[in-house]
Amino acid sequence: MVAGFLLAAYAVVANDSIQTLGTFLSSNAHRPWWALWIFASGILCAVLAYGWFVHDGDVSYGRLTNFPVPEGGISWIHVIPPLALLFLTRVGVPVSTTFLVLTVFTISNLQAMLTKSLLGYLVAFVVAIVVFRLVFKRATEYFHRTRGEAIPRYWVVLQWSSTAFLWSQWLIQDLANIFVYLPRQLSFSWLAFGVLVLIAMQGYIFYTFGGVIQKIVLSKTDTTDIRAATIIDFIYGLVLLVFKEVSNIPMSTTWVFLGLLAGREFALSMYLADTGFKRTLRNVSMDALKALSGLIVSVILALGLPYLNRLLFGS
Repeated sequence: MVAGFLLAAYAVVANDSIQTLGTFLSSNAHRPWWALWIFASGILCAVLAYGWFVHDGDVSYGRLTNFPVPEGGISWIHVIPPLALLFLTRVGVPVSTTFLVLTVFTISNLQAMLTKSLLGYLVAFVVAIVVFRLVFKRATEYFHRTRGEAIPRYWVVLQWSSTAFLWSQWLIQDLANIFVYLPRQLSFSWLAFGVLVLIAMQGYIFYTFGGVIQKIVLSKTDTTDIRAATIIDFIYGLVLLVFKEVSNIPMSTTWVFLGLLAGREFALSMYLADTGFKRTLRNVSMDALKALSGLIVSVILALGLPYLNRLLFGS
């Protein structure tokens, strides 16, 4: 149980959280890593504490309601998915931890999670195109034209605020992928253990500036600009907030993230001279293929591991 939690905690923080905090990291690279770490850790503690108090020890905010603790407890087949996630993260694949981790616990929920995640990708994609093509077109052109120039200080406040909002919404969605390995109603000691582990692992990710997955964020247009990063974070957080209210079925925040960046890149390719449509299509297609490969791995593990367990141990 503890081994599964530790592996899932590191894998999810390394893969998924950087998709949420990536623009924050890239646009604040000039600041001390520990200052960014303290800021993000404070929000993490607040979200965990609120969920624990309000939901009677359930820090997943009800997202594990349909994922009971397996009969007989956590076994080796539940530890394999985080290991696979660690490998995929190392090679830079933005895989969905929701599919990879949770489907091994209850594959019957895969269709509902897949439907919600696909809808999340499409909504984020369309919203990004509309917003960056129609609403923020002139602002985006101005940001692109004035890259490297001094930026008013109020943008720092706006960006840190949008990051706090997005980070809290992501935690509410994805904490289930980590705490699925622990009791559904956490005691205070389990809560404290979880908080310390997540803070420590998050510190390592901040210290290494996001690792391999951060390259996906840096490959997108102007994500190191604090103004562009602010808008991206706010829209991402709004989409997650909407889907949080729709149902408590877990969804892939990775797919929402990729949909948002894809829609934004297509919108920018329509009016920025140095952002070509063909290059954008190629980059977006590669990201989508990587996400699809993660889904395929998830299904293979969810179906294959229980079969292998029965074959080896007869149970």
